[in-house]
Amino acid sequence: MRRPLLAYALPVLIGVLLAIVLLNTFPQLLGPTPPEPPASAPVAEAPSELQPPASRATPEVRQAEPLSRMQGPVSYSEAVEKAAPAVVNIYSSRVVALEEHPMMSDPFFRQFFGDDLPSQQRFLSSLGSGVIVSEDGYVLTNHHVIDGADEIQVALRDGRETLAEVIGTDPESDLAVLRINLEDLPVIILYDTEDVAIGDIAMAIGNPFGVGQTVTMGIISATGRTHLGLSAYEDFIQTDAAINPGNSGGALINADGALVGINTAIFSRSGGSQGVGFAIPTRLAHSILDDLVTQGRVIRGWLGIEAQEITPELAASFGLQAPRGVVISGVVPEGPAARAGLRPGDVLLEVDGRPILDARVAMSDIAAIQPGATLPLTVVRSGEKLGIELEVGERPPPQRRQPER
Repeated sequence: MRRPLLAYALPVLIGVLLAIVLLNTFPQLLGPTPPEPPASAPVAEAPSELQPPASRATPEVRQAEPLSRMQGPVSYSEAVEKAAPAVVNIYSSRVVALEEHPMMSDPFFRQFFGDDLPSQQRFLSSLGSGVIVSEDGYVLTNHHVIDGADEIQVALRDGRETLAEVIGTDPESDLAVLRINLEDLPVIILYDTEDVAIGDIAMAIGNPFGVGQTVTMGIISATGRTHLGLSAYEDFIQTDAAINPGNSGGALINADGALVGINTAIFSRSGGSQGVGFAIPTRLAHSILDDLVTQGRVIRGWLGIEAQEITPELAASFGLQAPRGVVISGVVPEGPAARAGLRPGDVLLEVDGRPILDARVAMSDIAAIQPGATLPLTVVRSGEKLGIELEVGERPPPQRRQPER
């Protein structure tokens, strides 16, 4: 019996379809494929003398100067020799009465000793440094080095010693001026600190821990440091030259041996140097020296207000778009601000046309104004901006702490 044609055609059709699928999936089964002819590319014409090829301009770069391995001295002994003889050791002392034993206030015990008991006293001595800045014998040092001293002795590097007279002190900048009466004094030269740059070599000279005159070296780490809480008027030079207890009042000098600052304080967790020391710049020290010698006091401008920094919350409550200026929290009675009509709650925005961006900087700017000058101010009161003029007064001296006796 003959099978139908469809019974043979179906397996063939399935085989053909399967072969097509395999060849599409694995084309390498057909063998190597001849490479396709490359696409026609434009033929570059050889450059001719009449038509030069296009070119770009040479990139402009900045070339560094050749590095000089001989730059800078290998020793600063010459600079130290210029400055060190003018740096002195200061020994200040005071007599402190000891507290009487409580039993001595009892009449029963006093009858055995009487009323003529000798007072018990002890002698305190502190160490610091100073800098001779004038042939007349004027010495700059820190106020805290001599504060409350009954006697001040100055020792020079050449071995001479003498008692010093206090010409004047300024606790608000932590500076003091002494005077010694000796012949042929070594004098340091002063450098204009406006020209001091971060990265300059700096050396600190003083008497750390009382071991004797010592020199340490570093660089100027920063200038114009404020908000440190060290004094009322702050404009410090920061250095990583090692400054330790006993360096206070000593010299910070540059690579030429000129004075750039009076070493004053350190930030330290251990009590010793940790690379963060501060010095009062010579420009400020020179100004205070002149005032203390000629006037006996430092003359500063004064408004007679108590001010606080303005916060974003306070700025919003006063209707200010940005937290700038200071809030007047108090007005000294009969002071310049009171006479001009300023009130607590006023916001001081501008002084002499300059906006107040930092309260301490504004305080220093006002202090530099001569008392008696007329000063225009801009304040905000109850959301309204007002212009007020006042006559600058002289800042009264701070209350002096009485030494123990």
